Amino acid sequence: MTKILQRNLYREVADRIGDLIEHGELAPGERISEKQLCDRFGVSRTPLREALKVLATEGLIELLPNRGARVVRLTLKNVKDTYDLMAALEGLSGELACQYISDAEIAAIRQLHNTMLEHYRNRDLMPYFQVNRQIHESILAASNNDVLQEMYSNLSQRVKRVRYSKQMTERYWSQAVKDHENMMAALEKRDSQLLGQILRDHLCNKIEVATLAGVIDTEDDKSVANS
Repeated sequence: MTKILQRNLYREVADRIGDLIEHGELAPGERISEKQLCDRFGVSRTPLREALKVLATEGLIELLPNRGARVVRLTLKNVKDTYDLMAALEGLSGELACQYISDAEIAAIRQLHNTMLEHYRNRDLMPYFQVNRQIHESILAASNNDVLQEMYSNLSQRVKRVRYSKQMTERYWSQAVKDHENMMAALEKRDSQLLGQILRDHLCNKIEVATLAGVIDTEDDKSVANS
């Protein structure tokens, strides 16, 4: 793996660890080995520990008194609560985007959409996820609301491993693509109410997929907290 440069070191380390969590290399509930990560990234413990503090504030890990850190287990309630807020914000972003977005920006999102469809047809899952994320980020950016984007980004960090799970069933994947087709049509018509509703509904099936993938803890919140 590429070594990390000194500039913005702790943030770079935090982003790398976040990627490991998102891609399942660090599993829910797994203890984090500072030594292994220091060796992997070529950094000392100081920036690593600063990175862990950042990730704790973002809800990705929990710091254990005198016991290091571990990856947060996502409970069903936690994910549902987070998705309720995200759905409201994403729906609002779609409504606002229809008011502010330019024709050129719509054309750029259409191009991303076509690229995403190509990845879907080729069953290239990770490139599909990357372009999918760009589409959602582009709509958020078009909302012209910085506070909304910041709030959404913070929430998204907490459940990124749910939203972009590798264990995507064929049934869900095909439905997600249909949602994006409808999303694109509503955006091109600048139908704010329809786009907002599509974006809100789009998150609903993610919880089922994440449960199948094992990234949501099926135990109740109390038992997880005491583990």
